[in-house]
Amino acid sequence: MAAAAAAARRAAGLLPLLSSPSGARIPLRRALSMIPPPRSYRFLSHAAMPFSTSSASASNGAAVERTRELHLYNTKSRKKEHFRPRAPEGEVGMYVCGVTPYDDSHIGHARAYVAFDVLYRYLRYLGYEVRYVRNFTDIDDKIIARANQLGEDPFCLSKRFSDDFLSDMANLQCLPPSVEPRVSDHIDHIITMIKQILDNSCAYVVGGDVYFSVDSFPEYGELSGRKLDDNRAGERVAVDERKRNPADFALWKAAKDGEPWWDSPWGPGRPGWHIECSAMSAHYLGHSFDIHGGGEDLIFPHHENEIAQSRAACCDSSINYWIHNGFVNVNSQKMSKSLGNFITIRKVIEMYHPLALRIFLLGTHYRSPINYTIEQLNVASDRLYYTYQTLHDCEEICQQQQSNSGDSLPANTSSCILKLHDEFETSMSDDLHTSVALAAISEPLKIMNDLLHTRKGKKQEKRLESLSALAEKIRVVLSVLGLLPSSCHEALQQLREKALRRASITEEHVRLKIEERTAARKAKQYEKSDEIRKELAAVGIALMDGPDGTTWRPSLPISEEEEINGVSEEPDYLRTLVVYSLDSYISYELMR
Repeated sequence: MAAAAAAARRAAGLLPLLSSPSGARIPLRRALSMIPPPRSYRFLSHAAMPFSTSSASASNGAAVERTRELHLYNTKSRKKEHFRPRAPEGEVGMYVCGVTPYDDSHIGHARAYVAFDVLYRYLRYLGYEVRYVRNFTDIDDKIIARANQLGEDPFCLSKRFSDDFLSDMANLQCLPPSVEPRVSDHIDHIITMIKQILDNSCAYVVGGDVYFSVDSFPEYGELSGRKLDDNRAGERVAVDERKRNPADFALWKAAKDGEPWWDSPWGPGRPGWHIECSAMSAHYLGHSFDIHGGGEDLIFPHHENEIAQSRAACCDSSINYWIHNGFVNVNSQKMSKSLGNFITIRKVIEMYHPLALRIFLLGTHYRSPINYTIEQLNVASDRLYYTYQTLHDCEEICQQQQSNSGDSLPANTSSCILKLHDEFETSMSDDLHTSVALAAISEPLKIMNDLLHTRKGKKQEKRLESLSALAEKIRVVLSVLGLLPSSCHEALQQLREKALRRASITEEHVRLKIEERTAARKAKQYEKSDEIRKELAAVGIALMDGPDGTTWRPSLPISEEEEINGVSEEPDYLRTLVVYSLDSYISYELMR
């Protein structure tokens, strides 16, 4: 069964072929270099600029010519549309609904904010100025309930989890938005908007509560495609017999004992959830702006209600593009606390490099559901290691030897760079197909490894110039995707440290095992040396023999590698190092 599944996946181009079409194995003599110790996680906060196909890049700050027309899927129109900002020569306004900080952020949050971070980065790459607003809902029923449970002040609790969220976003290399407003700082703006809605006869007051009347807005349901009759009270809409229509929703909630409150024309109370985003987006971006985003779960009722109340406050209010990301499942089940599969970002990055989580998330189109499994995260981590190792090897050799940067590049290198440029911009401009953009660097990485490590590659004309140019273009792609570390050297060591933690062993233990295996091999005790290698491979530590001795790298635990490849492990005299290069996989075999 496993072999048949593996064969099917190979036929779909999802797995590496470990042999040539003729069936003969293709050996490649290579040993990866030792990696010096790191400092700490750091990341680049700048936005990459479009790369050119020449060796020199523009740096004079001039406006960038956009070579691709960006198309984005609009939830409201249910189709991809050409992105045309309201102010072609001005700022793009983008509002993304932020978290309600009452607990640690989970991988669903990571999925959403990585997706919109990529959109933010790519808009800037295309030359747009972007005003990106992402809020904190620091007043909410969930915050109040959690604070009461812990005996903590609600604002202290929300501040603590907000700070933790920002730390998680920094680890995932999400750029800080232009503005990060908190609801508690905008009560006056919220009250003003509610007054406007009441003045326009689209809301009513009941005992200190203010409700929006959905009957006053005939277009209600256009975003979600739901009919008003579908909005049954008690599902996504609070039950209250005082409502004129069960689908009516709260703009202002009368104060209750033990809850924070503010004075208002309708008595003490606090805002409803939906009005908060309408007021803050209008304050920072105006009543009409370009992009409003969030998770698919926000389409109804949150974003539907936002449209209704914003239009009720200002008849000219409109958002051009509604963009939503898909859900995260865990082992093919919906993630939820009740199922016990609720996974926080912090839990993941205890064992994995944060960028391994990011590249995993980018491996699926942002609108599609994504299935989180440890096996897939291991594959993502392996892909990341291979990418950074290639760039690190390139850095080292280019530093040791001098290249003639002014000379023209070989035709095959220039062709590869042009192809990368085209595939990257084409895929990203087609509704941010990050998985295709990731796959686009597979061939350049393979060429770089050939130039770095094969006899033929080392003899190629203008080898260093080709390596430098290819690395530069790959770095641009990684930067736009938020995957470029400040130091490949440090990132590799961090990936190694995470691998050791997952294996529950130390680097000293690995060193001793390497020495033990070396002694066994010298004594021709190959069964013992095989056992040592298998023991380490089972926990994700791959040993590699080279001219300078044996080194190690993180790898897929051998049981997972067998399942993915559909092949059995090779004996010690022929070891296969399978390196996953993004959506295309490259297999290198190391010969003794």
